[in-house]
Amino acid sequence: MPKIAKELSALEVKNLAHPGTGRNVIHPVGGVTGLYLQLTPKGGRSWLLRTTIGEKRREIGLGGYPDVTLSQARERAREAKEQIRAGIDPVEQRKANKAALVAAQRRGLTFSDAVEQYLSAKLDAFKNDKHRAQWRSTLETYAVPDLGKMLVQDIAVQDVLRVLEPIWHNKTETASRLRGRIEAVLSWATVAGYRRGDNPARWGGNLKELLPAPAKLKGNANQPALQIDDAPQWLADLREREGMSNRALEFAALTASRSQEVRGARWEEIDLKAALWIIPAARMKMDREHRVPLSADALALLKALPRFQGSAHVFPAPKGGEMSDMALSAAMKRLHAAKLAEGGVGYVDRVSKRPAVPHGLRSTFRDWVAERTHFPGDMAEVALAHKVGNAVEAAYRRGDMVEKRRGMMDAWADYLAGRARAGADVVRIG
Repeated sequence: MPKIAKELSALEVKNLAHPGTGRNVIHPVGGVTGLYLQLTPKGGRSWLLRTTIGEKRREIGLGGYPDVTLSQARERAREAKEQIRAGIDPVEQRKANKAALVAAQRRGLTFSDAVEQYLSAKLDAFKNDKHRAQWRSTLETYAVPDLGKMLVQDIAVQDVLRVLEPIWHNKTETASRLRGRIEAVLSWATVAGYRRGDNPARWGGNLKELLPAPAKLKGNANQPALQIDDAPQWLADLREREGMSNRALEFAALTASRSQEVRGARWEEIDLKAALWIIPAARMKMDREHRVPLSADALALLKALPRFQGSAHVFPAPKGGEMSDMALSAAMKRLHAAKLAEGGVGYVDRVSKRPAVPHGLRSTFRDWVAERTHFPGDMAEVALAHKVGNAVEAAYRRGDMVEKRRGMMDAWADYLAGRARAGADVVRIG
């Protein structure tokens, strides 16, 4: 039989001391077989339970002294032995409990925090700070109000639907992008260990069964466009107005460019001598460099603009930096309101009767090419920086094809300025 250790008192345990040399020493304290106080040469003290688990001798730490008192150590030792008699390894059980706690803590992440961590982890994948800001803005505007305080592990399909349904029909493109961004954040959270199971924002075999396909709603998502016959008068009204936002809007119309491309335009991108605007891939939606031949009207506009010291932007904001998207939208709204005040119907989309917006000017240009000219449709698509067939796109990206597009943009400027009779066919150039 093993020798039964004398049961020490709390005072006797307190008075135990290391001899001062050598390794750690242990003293049996009695009360529970195998319970020891371990002493280190530097004065450290902790409790150990030496016992057998299965066929293995194990040493189980029970905590440090005096944080764990003698009576608490004896109680912990008895509990450990009860677990062993029940077939449970206290050491492995402790490891499992710790792992479960860590996993629970990792899963205890809110959607707002997940967005921040995802953006931080994916910073290098974003083309530029503006793209990152667009991600954050979309999520914070539409998703965070409903999902922000929810734990990512608790977000279900119904929660994602609650975010998407209010904007799915009237802001289809935005809603579709938002869905993809929510899916990306939750996918990251799953891989990082914060949630389990299927992604509730997944489209195929999931939301696809609950929401109409974005393509079927495309007609509802179209941006209101200026009517072709209204375009010359619209430009005449615009040219009567001063201000940088009006000039940016005019330039957007003359070049059939996106608002973000115009607002971000820098003087270093423009070759006035060659009458060419070269937009770098980093600023293009399709991630490809885009060359825009500049008409005489576009060149005259640029040459008349003031240049501000310390600003590289062609159309800077009043306080410097890039002009906001709202500036162009506001300029467009003022033109519409002024037309209404004259007793007219304003500048509205032919189908929806909604007031035209800056992005709709690109549709006006495309409709003009299709309905009023003989210019090839593919050439118009390249001018709009849309994705077209590889062979066609490769051909139109050569220098001589840029000159053919120049003829198209000159004809468009003539039409806008009222130098071409409305409704007349334009002879294809080249």
